[in-house]
Amino acid sequence: MSTAILTQVAALPTLATPRLKAMWRELTGTEPPPYNRTFLVKRLAYRIQELAFGGLSVKAERRLDDLVEELDGKKKPKPKDMTAPVVGTKLIREWQGVLHEVTALADGFEWQGRRYQSLSAVARAITGTRWNGPLFFGLRKHGALGGGR
Repeated sequence: MSTAILTQVAALPTLATPRLKAMWRELTGTEPPPYNRTFLVKRLAYRIQELAFGGLSVKAERRLDDLVEELDGKKKPKPKDMTAPVVGTKLIREWQGVLHEVTALADGFEWQGRRYQSLSAVARAITGTRWNGPLFFGLRKHGALGGGR
């Protein structure tokens, strides 16, 4: 963090409330909310850093919006993917007389020392053709939702 930004954030708790409210107007272009001074200091510290270094990613903002909608009852929570194996799970599949072992990772899968983003990518590497990864490794039955070769 740059020294100027750090100095500005560190000085916030020492500023008078009228000055904090004026800063709020300068940095957000809106009237300050009627909350206490501690709230203003924390939100201004975030805003200063946000302006200097950037805010949340689009993906993070979308996830927060989804959570708010779920809490408001406007949106149903997404069901957990029951086909995704737990981290550390070993999936074993025989293909053309060769036994293949795949390990589930937090961010994908590992097969023969290489990382893959999906089971389908592993299945393609093994077979040379497109496959539904969960189907290929027996995590989903043929004909189930999303099933098929």
